[in-house]
Amino acid sequence: MCICINCKFVDRCITYHNVEENHGADHISDLPDMEAINPFIHVTVIEEENGLHSTEWDVRSCDSYQEELGKWSSIRPGMELPA
Repeated sequence: MCICINCKFVDRCITYHNVEENHGADHISDLPDMEAINPFIHVTVIEEENGLHSTEWDVRSCDSYQEELGKWSSIRPGMELPA
């Protein structure tokens, strides 16, 4: 799972904004203003049962990461965490 959901900067991060874009997800912020330092993005290609492929984008490490447990959920209360 992406570490961004528990990062203090999830709502300001350009890298997370790009991950949302690659997932086709709604953006948590329309105008992120912070560039992550040395993010490591793990991309997994998944073969679906119908023969199509999808991708999963997860930030696994980042020098800008500052833990704030539940940050994403506090911004999007009641919404399911992104997979």
